[in-house]
Amino acid sequence: MAQLVSMEIGKDGIAIIRICNPPVNALTISVIGGLKEQYEEAVERNDVKAIVLTGDDKFCGGLDINIIQKVQKNGDTSFLPDASVELVIDTIENGKKPSVAAIQGFALGGGLELAMGCSARIATSRAELGLPELKLGLIPGCGGTQRLPRLVGTSKAIEMLMSSKIITSEEGKELGIIDDVVSSHEDLLTVSCLWALDIAEGRIARTHTLQRTDKIEPIHESSAILEVKRQQVLKTSPHYKACLDVIEEGIISGGYAGVLKEDKVFRELVLSKSAKALLHAYFAERATSKVPGITDCKLKHRKIEKVAVIGGGLMGSGIATALILSSIQVILKEINFDYQQKSLKSIEVNLQSLVKRGELLEEKMKKAFSLLKGVVDYEEFTDVDMVIEVVNEEVLLKQSIFEEIEKICPPHCIFASNTSTIDLNLIGARTKSQDRIVGTHLFSPAHVMPLLEIVQTENTSKQVILDVLKFAKIIQKVPIVVKNCTGFAVNRTFFPYMQGAEILANLGVDVFRVDRVITEFGMRIGPFQLFDLSGYSIFLAVVKEFAAAFPDRTFQCPLVQLMMANGRTGKKNGRGYYLYNKGKIPEPDLSVLQIVEESRRLASIMPGGEPISVTDQEIVEMLFFPVVNEACRVIEEGVVVRASDLDIASVHGMKFPSERGGIMYWADSIGAEYIYARLKYWSEAYGNFFKPSQFLQERATKGIPLAEL
Repeated sequence: MAQLVSMEIGKDGIAIIRICNPPVNALTISVIGGLKEQYEEAVERNDVKAIVLTGDDKFCGGLDINIIQKVQKNGDTSFLPDASVELVIDTIENGKKPSVAAIQGFALGGGLELAMGCSARIATSRAELGLPELKLGLIPGCGGTQRLPRLVGTSKAIEMLMSSKIITSEEGKELGIIDDVVSSHEDLLTVSCLWALDIAEGRIARTHTLQRTDKIEPIHESSAILEVKRQQVLKTSPHYKACLDVIEEGIISGGYAGVLKEDKVFRELVLSKSAKALLHAYFAERATSKVPGITDCKLKHRKIEKVAVIGGGLMGSGIATALILSSIQVILKEINFDYQQKSLKSIEVNLQSLVKRGELLEEKMKKAFSLLKGVVDYEEFTDVDMVIEVVNEEVLLKQSIFEEIEKICPPHCIFASNTSTIDLNLIGARTKSQDRIVGTHLFSPAHVMPLLEIVQTENTSKQVILDVLKFAKIIQKVPIVVKNCTGFAVNRTFFPYMQGAEILANLGVDVFRVDRVITEFGMRIGPFQLFDLSGYSIFLAVVKEFAAAFPDRTFQCPLVQLMMANGRTGKKNGRGYYLYNKGKIPEPDLSVLQIVEESRRLASIMPGGEPISVTDQEIVEMLFFPVVNEACRVIEEGVVVRASDLDIASVHGMKFPSERGGIMYWADSIGAEYIYARLKYWSEAYGNFFKPSQFLQERATKGIPLAEL
């Protein structure tokens, strides 16, 4: 078995210490121990002048996430390695012999922290650098909060840490993290060894990053920058503020003091609720691409290199944008030339907005746009690998499209629909290619939202599902595979959220209070602002579908119709529950309260005709417990592969707060017994909408977690 950490010594006196722990060279306990051993030997040897630290193929992806999982499971932080002081400071940074980091592929998390402890850092072109720990509810634990500000300045370091931003080695050189960028892997060790030799022999000054202060803004300026950021993260998870506090400790009391506080806070955060929830979401997301009976069989995925998109509206143009950004050739079909040009312009605007935000280079934008071709007929469909239909939710229209493309497209072509409500069997009823039909339900805006719901019918072939799973990876989407049913998994599970908001409004609860409470809970916007953004007519169409499928638990009231009768369409015309003026934050429109009052009169569900009195907690529960209830039905019916898929669906599809772990993880943190009791009480008071499912009742009675299958 190959060594996890090896050392070879060149004739020039440079010891190359190499991490070899594929696939990402993660820092396990054994790897950290191996690094200490090899460094000790290199330091003691008389034939070693300096050290180059590198990785086999990749540099290092950071601390092995399984260590964090083990600590959280056992509640014992003694399992965490002591690497920050003993390895990075004492051995690498302040050791007798200088180190140079030779970075290829990526240096992320603890990997970048190791590199920042070295006297210099050399990287290959386009290598990725970043400290993404805050995404997992943690902070860097090996000096990252102290060395990054000393290399790039307080302001830039805060920006990188708070956003978990990954940058390229070229950007890293501009900022001061990287000392030199080489064009090839072959040059990396050669140049790194020359740097190490120059430092060892005094031609280049040896630097100790933790002792540097030249890049850090003066204390009063840094404190002001930190305070502004603190105010911005007040309503987020506590680890963001903790990170800022640790940075400030280092600026005020010195780098070593900052490292000690960082280590203490890191160990505390590992066992925090938000870290446990975010780690659950991390592993749940990794699991979504593993589908029993499909990804574990002997099939090999086929290439999807050319895709036709039918319909260039908001969703169609968003999907086309996502595809060309992933280097997929796109044929975009519209009904006429004018619509085609409008769609192409929308895609161009999407790309330009990414360039303006610094998320896309101008050169990449031009290359992406060159992969797009607009058409008004099916002539170009003869060699496409996949067709994605994105037209209006009209059954006959979709059936005619699928019937037509079956005649023209090649036999291997996948027929996909972006429908969010219509039964896929109905859409493909007039074709002979039932095995090639699949749902690819993306969320708007499709080039931004990360979720892809892959919907399989009883006829969809395993090959098609496998191909679309690979396709999801190519276009950088998180896939969940679901069975065909009304609303599929995401919309079906979360439809009660919108229904619950309507019920609360008609029970006399202030609509703007509901939105405030829900945003304080962690949702980006409340349900009534979501009504405005998604569109009233779309909601009514969905209500119709759900009322037909689930008549016993669909709540129908006149509120949305009354809003439309009042000339309101939401953000579309600037008037909904909120007023929308360009360049301004949406403002509550208090005149809408008269419409809500009329709906209450017509719905007549307030007990004794009087508004109910509820706490903020009850508002959260009355909106989300029905979601949990429907999720239980979805799990029981086998619509999803695993319960945790609904956690990812909720986080990426509906923007449920990730620091709560997802809808089912959150529900289990509360307990099935309590959720069942509350729903039972409300169902007796307000009707069948709240009636607990049999699955929930059984879990509550037996004390079994909801997510346990």
